[in-house]
Amino acid sequence: MSVQFIDTPAGRLAVLPEGDYRRLIEAAEDAEDRATIARYRDRLATGEEEALPATMVKHLIEGESPLRVWREHRGLSARALAEKAGLSQAYVSQIEGGRREGSIAAFKALATALDVTIDDIA
Repeated sequence: MSVQFIDTPAGRLAVLPEGDYRRLIEAAEDAEDRATIARYRDRLATGEEEALPATMVKHLIEGESPLRVWREHRGLSARALAEKAGLSQAYVSQIEGGRREGSIAAFKALATALDVTIDDIA
């Protein structure tokens, strides 16, 4: 790697060929990816993170209601989830079907009942 240094009033600059620069950027991105994977594995090992089945991910990608997908993944009926969250079954069904937005308090109760974050179901 050939580097040229230039002294400026703002400080010393390093100038290097574009190919070298791109390789450095790629190496930094690879290191960041490895660190992200290591953090995920640590969180998975401690139970802070949950691996999702491919079919569940497929349903989420296809735009199905995240609330419904998580409810079904947890093996709960709409009635059981509503009871666990302290909400009416009709309200939960309306949120799942997109007919109501649902309040923050409702999403918090649903997330707690499903043991997920609000972001997972909203």
